[in-house]
Amino acid sequence: MSDSTGEMNATNQQTRVYEDVFEMLPSEENPSPMVRINRLNPAASFSLYAKLEWANPFGSVKDRAAWQMLQDLEGRGEINQDRGIVEPTSGNTGISLAALARARGYRLKAVVPNKVPKEKKLMLKIAGAELEVVSDELCPAPGLGDGSINLAKTYAKAQGDRYAMPNQYENYQNVAAHIQTTGPEIWRQTEGQISHLFVSLGTCGSVTGIAKFLREKKPSVKVIAIQPSEGHDIPGLRNLSQLEASKLFDRSLIDEILEIDFELAYKRALELCQTEGLLAGPSCGLILEGTRHVVERDQGGCGVMVFPDNIFKYTATMLKHLPELEEGTSV
Repeated sequence: MSDSTGEMNATNQQTRVYEDVFEMLPSEENPSPMVRINRLNPAASFSLYAKLEWANPFGSVKDRAAWQMLQDLEGRGEINQDRGIVEPTSGNTGISLAALARARGYRLKAVVPNKVPKEKKLMLKIAGAELEVVSDELCPAPGLGDGSINLAKTYAKAQGDRYAMPNQYENYQNVAAHIQTTGPEIWRQTEGQISHLFVSLGTCGSVTGIAKFLREKKPSVKVIAIQPSEGHDIPGLRNLSQLEASKLFDRSLIDEILEIDFELAYKRALELCQTEGLLAGPSCGLILEGTRHVVERDQGGCGVMVFPDNIFKYTATMLKHLPELEEGTSV
């Protein structure tokens, strides 16, 4: 309803009317949705759900960390219209940060690995980021170095009057975002019945934050991390050998780390699209494959898979790994 001036009343989560995009960001009162996995669940006695992080306003789980880090920078007076942000990114954090920052009136320089899919680079530009694309051997990309992180740090140090760097790989606000939002959402959505949490590894903000919250509520919750095999090309994901850049990884919070052949990430993503109606990205496919092994073994429980983003930014990569998809696409 409108007041006498014609303006809408305060946000109502039931009517989903918001005063600005920031009110759309996820929280316990406004959670990202969870949907039950049916046809791809190998054990009927195991309740399995996917938490769809692509329903967040900028399309990924990284909306949470980006907003938390941005608010922290604002609160400490680190950014303004003259002093913007620089951040190394494989795509999703940069997209979220760029959109949020531009909506607040700040600029963002994203230091991006060349190996990142073109769709993500275009999305970064569309969201308002200034791109600095660096060659693969300098990037925090799968199997490679961490030069783009160091390059972003160089900008923040040498041009400190122009840039502040949130640094998602070391910033505890990345973890805090999931302690404050994702964890409480999952606890409330499962009514405390969750027995298994399934996540991937990247900056490790998600796994550390969600695990910290759930373990305080229910110490018996099993935390399962799914990592891709060596030589993978799944942007944003890392295996144990690539976690040196992250200061947020806490092995003590994880019960198991399963390694999955990265080629299966693309096949399972396609199955999610064509069997469950979930247009899930390859990281989701990887998580599903690892989850299926645990479900088949444990049989009973209530599991939640955190699905980071959808398929739309990975169409070229899907075609690379599943060339049969091209059949019938040309006149």
